[in-house]
Amino acid sequence: MKFNLKKSLMPVAAAILLAGCGATSNSTSTDSVAQVVTAQQTEKQIHATAKDVANRAANWQMQQLDNLYYIPESHKAKSENAKFWIQASYFIGLMRWIDTANDQTLLKQVEAIAERENYELLLERPYHADDHTIGQTYIWLAEKTGNKKAYAATQKLFDWILDNKPTVGLEMLDSTASGHGNVHLEGNCQTRWCWADALYMAPRTWIMLSNITGDPKYLEYADQEYWAAADYLFSDKYGMFFRDSRYFDMKSDNGQPVFWGRGNGWVFAALPLIIEALPKDHPSLPRYIELYKKNAAGLVGLQTEEGYWPASLLDPDKVKTPEVSGTGFITFGLAWGVNNGILTDENTKKVVEKGWDALVRAVEPSGRVNWVQHVGKSPDPVKKTDSQLYGVGAVLLTASEMAKWSK
Repeated sequence: MKFNLKKSLMPVAAAILLAGCGATSNSTSTDSVAQVVTAQQTEKQIHATAKDVANRAANWQMQQLDNLYYIPESHKAKSENAKFWIQASYFIGLMRWIDTANDQTLLKQVEAIAERENYELLLERPYHADDHTIGQTYIWLAEKTGNKKAYAATQKLFDWILDNKPTVGLEMLDSTASGHGNVHLEGNCQTRWCWADALYMAPRTWIMLSNITGDPKYLEYADQEYWAAADYLFSDKYGMFFRDSRYFDMKSDNGQPVFWGRGNGWVFAALPLIIEALPKDHPSLPRYIELYKKNAAGLVGLQTEEGYWPASLLDPDKVKTPEVSGTGFITFGLAWGVNNGILTDENTKKVVEKGWDALVRAVEPSGRVNWVQHVGKSPDPVKKTDSQLYGVGAVLLTASEMAKWSK
């Protein structure tokens, strides 16, 4: 069941507009109509650009899946694995664009990849949020086709997790030092969602599984674990998320706390996706919307003059180059809020359009997306030629909102 605030508010907005028109003179009314027409033309231009950019980026990336020559060897093999989070996070943006554009060709390509993978998940790290990401694609395909096989493996694994729930704390400790000893984990707590990225990778998969099976137990687990992590990692003072507990006291070169751009982008972009997936009468829904508003307020004022968000959000001089993945996720989140009537101030609308312009400039005529920070967990240097699949996913998410951009 999808949640759409904008739809519920449209009659109210229409009534206000009509009342306003009725209260003005003919001259003022004509001026108002001219302004609306101009705005609509601008919106139409944005819609056309969104379609063009998304089609180029989506198709370029699909053509490169078997030839990721531009990705460093350290993550090339993982990027080529369709079940790994790097490619799976690209599919999240791609799925949304396919739904927006009704692109049946791209849909068939995604379905072929999923069938090739036999709709399986990676099982070396059964609890790890990253390895649950691809489940969103499988469940989406099941919704499209009615093929229950598409989510069978995901459901089997999640049932096992529910029977063997992790009990570790959320503090990020070195696996070896903590005695955990699992070489597949960066830290002991990663059997739960103890780092910011996890809130993009896993919770929506669990919620979608409840939606398609009708069994609320998956959503209940996701809701419980999401809020354990969010309450732990979110800073009410700054309106942003620490990447993990190791960052609580970390300072950047300018003495400010380290809030990672993409890390916050992951969480912020996930919130609209989770809100849409939740049943509209779910008791936690207002809480997710409130968190979304707080996070938006923390992020909206940190945009650079060029339209990007810094890799280190409170230290823009730490990495002075553009960074597209964090910018894409944040712009998507803000655009969604405007389109759904949650964020209504004029400044946010300008910030979204500026962010979108920055993303458009980062996409080459071929569709290649530049300025994407490589895999990491902190604000690292970025070159123009750096590109990664999740950066394309972020651009596609944003394009899906800009294709229906309405102020």
